[in-house]
Formats: sequence, C-alpha cells, structure tokens
Amino acid sequence: MSALGKILTPAVRFIDSDYFPEGVEKTRELPERFEFKRAVPFLILHLGCLGVIWVGWSWAAVATAVFLYFARMFAITGLYHRYFCHRAFHTSRVMQFVFGLIGLTAVQRGPLWWAAVHRHHHAHSDDEHDVHSPGVKGFLWAHIGWLTSSRNFPTDYRLVKDLVKYPELVFLNRFDLIGPLILLAGLYGFGAALEAFAPGLSTSGWQMVVWGFFISTTVLFHGTCLVNSLAHCFGNKRFDNGDDSRNSLLIALVTLGEGWHNNHHQYQASARQGFYWWEVDISYYIIRLMGVFGIVWNIKQVPAGVYAKVDSSPK
Repeated sequence: MSALGKILTPAVRFIDSDYFPEGVEKTRELPERFEFKRAVPFLILHLGCLGVIWVGWSWAAVATAVFLYFARMFAITGLYHRYFCHRAFHTSRVMQFVFGLIGLTAVQRGPLWWAAVHRHHHAHSDDEHDVHSPGVKGFLWAHIGWLTSSRNFPTDYRLVKDLVKYPELVFLNRFDLIGPLILLAGLYGFGAALEAFAPGLSTSGWQMVVWGFFISTTVLFHGTCLVNSLAHCFGNKRFDNGDDSRNSLLIALVTLGEGWHNNHHQYQASARQGFYWWEVDISYYIIRLMGVFGIVWNIKQVPAGVYAKVDSSPK
C-alpha cells in the first residue's frame, strides 16, 4: 500500500458506515447494551445546543431552525419513511437520489439503514425482536437507548434488496456524514453572509450553526423518536392489529402526520396515514402537492377493505 493509501484508508473507514473492524455478522451478534462510544454523537449534539449561551439568538436564526425542523421532518416522514421504507409513491431515479441526499441532512443515518430498521420493526412490532418496543424494552430504550448499541448499526441489506440495486443510494448510505457536513457548511456560510450584507438581522455564522443545526436537529431527533416510543403507548387504537401502535393527534402534529401510527401499522403501503379527512397528515398533503407538479406519481391510497376492519370500540 502506498503512503497516500495508508493515510486515506483509515480516514475513509472512519466515515464509512459499512466498515466494522470485527465484521458485520459478529457486530450483529453482540449483546444488546448501552455503549458510551455510541452515545458520544448524541451527547455532542445535545451539548451543542448550549452554544446559544455564547451566540445568543435572532429572529433569523430561530426562523431558520423552525424551517429546518419541518423541512427535515418531512425528509424523514415523507421521504425516508413513506418512500424508501414503504414505496408508497414513485419518482425518477434522479429525484430518488435527491430524496436520499436531503434525508441525510436530518442526521438520522442513511436511507437504506433507516428503511431496513423500519421494515424489521414492522415484521416484529412489539415482540422480543423489535429493537425499539417500549412495551418490551422500556420507554427510554425505545426512544434512544437502542441507538447506543453497536449491534443495531450495520445495515441489513437483505431487507432492502429493492434499493441496493442503486449504487448511488448505497454510496449515500455508506457515507451518510455527507449530509450533516453540507448542512453545517451551508448554515455557517448563510449566517456569515447575512452578517456581512444584512447586519440588521443581528445573526452570524456560528449563531446559524447553533440554531439551525444543533437545536433544530436535537428537537427533530426527539420528535422522530416519539413515534418509536410514545406512539406505542399513548393514544387510541382504531385497528386491532396485534401490536401496541396507537393514533395520536399531538404526535401527528409534531411529526407531520406520523402520529396516526395505528392506522399505519394496519396498512403500511399507503402514502396517507391520516385515514380520514379530520386526521391531519401534512406529509401526505406535501406528497400530493409534489404529485401535482409531476415530481412523484402513483401515490398509493388506503383500500376500501381496510376501512371495513375498523374496530368499533377503540381502546
């Protein structure tokens, strides 16, 4: 190996989400446990929010944080979840790549890992093999603990064979740090530009980083994780589908529609999770709008037969 190769190889392996020194299979066989090294990124993310003490706030920074929360929540709910996991609508190969790249900015790993974990969840919802069931493993473990265990980090490509055939998606999945780095650089540059050309907004590069990246991403992370934890123990059950999934308007508002979780577990393939007009599902509305502009098509709906299975006595 050349001198350059000796330098580059460790660097590439460090950012390659598919690299496991002990091997993928041995990693999957590790005991399910809390590992501090896996918790460090989450610790850094939360501690970064304290940067507000030094950078302060501005309406521009707060507005950016709110915008990025909702934009990236849709990237998770509408793109990672409803598209990559459940193929609830179709798009072009170019847009599929764009969807994956946008999803990386949510800092929730790559689209194939996300889809594989979620498909496994549906196959084992609330049984002993479900990696994030609050009823089986406790609320805290379901909310964040499972992400601190190395055995849950390898991507099970066997569960996403329909996506593996696209090498560009595999690349994004392996090098998922691309998204956060692009976001960090863009936020710093945006804040610095506003500081230089619109000083009246009282913002800066570092202020944008703290609000747009650390604060917005931390809130986004916990909002997303509510579906894994709280949506399996809080709310109503319209369908008796054998697991603890529940419907909650509150969680639906926080997650742009993912709170209709019992609906979703009853029929996963639909792009619509709020099965009735009064069930607010903002992600679905955006998907329909994308359909109007031809960005997506073949948007799957809820079959009439699903409505016939409604439990007349919700719990």
